[in-house]
This record gives sequence, structure tokens and C-alpha cells, in this order.
Amino acid sequence: MVNGESKNAPSMADVAARAGVSHQTVSRVVNGSDAVRGDTRDRVLAAIEELGYRRNKSARALVTRKSGRLGLLYTQPHLYGPGTLAASVHQAGQKAGYDVILSPVPHLEATSAERAIEALLDDAVEAVLLGVSHQSFEDLVAQLTETVEVVMIHSDPPAGVRSVGIDQHAGAVLATQYLLDIGHRNIAHVAGPVGWIDARQRREGWMAALRDSDVQPGPEIFGDWSSKSGYEAGAEIARDPSVTAVFAANDSMALGVIRALHEAGRRVPQDVSVVGFDDVPDAAYLWPPLTTVRQDFASLGELAVEVATKAIADGTVEVPPLLQPELVVRSSAAPLSPRRDVG
Repeated sequence: MVNGESKNAPSMADVAARAGVSHQTVSRVVNGSDAVRGDTRDRVLAAIEELGYRRNKSARALVTRKSGRLGLLYTQPHLYGPGTLAASVHQAGQKAGYDVILSPVPHLEATSAERAIEALLDDAVEAVLLGVSHQSFEDLVAQLTETVEVVMIHSDPPAGVRSVGIDQHAGAVLATQYLLDIGHRNIAHVAGPVGWIDARQRREGWMAALRDSDVQPGPEIFGDWSSKSGYEAGAEIARDPSVTAVFAANDSMALGVIRALHEAGRRVPQDVSVVGFDDVPDAAYLWPPLTTVRQDFASLGELAVEVATKAIADGTVEVPPLLQPELVVRSSAAPLSPRRDVG
């Protein structure tokens, strides 16, 4: 069948092959770009007509250049941050009158990302919100901006790129400075995995706060955002009696750290203070309740959609100030006793 509804419906690559053009050229035509004109555009439209490519999804976009759709590309939806971001973007998009197509990327590799992007472009989205804060995805921005409006959800975007974000560096400074202010001087860090921009920003914030107070960094152990990796890091930290505080790069790892310290006989917060990052819904109900850094994902989703709709309307390249996180003080961190022997 070639009516666009069969199990083997033609893809954008099929249209490109039939028209003798690149995949990017087909994307530009489907999304109404002025960059493709004349015979080339006619060949692509003819191939679309002949193959019946996405007739139901793309017809209105080809005529009006408006589909009423936004796409969100994100990864690791099982984690609190990405999952909550997706929900907030979806809600904000609907409030703004747009359908939001959520496209989770299962693996941090070029092939998975390209497939997810092609699926969004096949759906004729008017803008792509790139919610993957990983350095391997930054090369996709230049490719995407040639065919569709793009908004990066990113705390440290490339210069001149339309973006929104929460200040990860500032959040890490808040967490570390709080531990310094209550007397701690040997502060370990359980970092997020290498390659993640948010993890890098949080690590740099930890180091900056220590440097500004003339305090040497404590032990640093890299995790993978999971409670298991936090547990493994906590077991290692527990063997060092000089460590009196831990800043974990997310709440899941902080939870693992607390469990490992407890099993090693080191009390939280009496012996070791622990601070996390994200303020997951369960943070207030852990034992002890977790001191952490709160990110306002609802405001982030609203801001991302606002910037995207402005871009769709007039091509505005907007980079609003980063949203500021908030330190939420609970019971997992306590002042260091001056009588305590940390040697």
C-alpha cells in the first residue's frame, strides 16, 4: 500500500531516494522552509504525492506550514529530572495550544538520536525542544536548525543557540556552601557520569565553592545517577573517617550514599552530612529527610514552550537568563561538632 497508513508506510528516506535529494532537503520541504525552492521542491512534493508519504500527518503542514505540534527529544525517562521535564513540557505545550510529541532516546548514540529526530520531523513538528544535556548531542543542533526551530534545554549551551535552563553550577555552589557554612571542610562529591553537562556543571560548582573558601576538595567518585552507584560510592566514602560531608549530584545517588553509610555504622547526619540535588518527591520522607537542591521543572517547561512558540512566530533567537535553583534544608546535614575527632 502507498496511502501512508500501511504497516510499511514510506519513510522520509524513501521520499529522498525517489526525489534524488538528501534527507535534510525533504525535512525542509515537509516543514515549510523557504530554503528549498523551484524544481527541487517540486520533485520532493511529487515524490510525497507518489509514495503517499505521511498523507494524514503532513498534508496540513505542507499547505499551511503549521502543524500545531512541538517535539521533545529527551533520554532516560525513568529518572526524575528527564521524566518531570517531559511532563512539564507536555502540559505547557497543551496550555499553549500545541500537541507535544515526546520522543525518548533509548541510547546515547548517534543512530538512536537520528531515528528519534527523523520520527519528529516525519510528524511535521514546528519546533524541536532538545532536552538531552549530554555533550554527544551538541553536534545535532547545527543539523536540526537547518530544518526546524530548535530550543535547547541546557544549563551551558553553545554561544548564540536558542536555549533555556536551570543554573546547575549555582545549585552546586548552594549545596557546597551550605556544608561549608555549618563547619565542614572535608566534603566528598559523588559526581554524575562523564559526558553529562549537568553533571559537569554540578562538579564545577562544588569545586568553585571549595576554592573560594580555600578548602581542598574531598574524595570524588563518579556514579551513573542510580542509587546503586551512590551506594557503591558511599561504601568507599565510609572507609575514610576524615570525610564529614557528601554532596551527591542527584537525590538517587544521595539515597544510596545514606544506605551505605548506615550499613558501615556511620550516622547521618551525626557523623556524616549528606546533601543531594533535584528534590524528588520522596526526599522529604527519607530517613533522615534529605537536604537537597530543588529545580523548578514546571517553570522550565513553561519557559521552553514560550521560547519555542516565539521562534515559530517570528524566528526569535532568545536566550533568557537561567532559572535559579533553591536549597531545601532538611535533616540530613548538621553542623560539624568542634569536639569531633576527624583524624
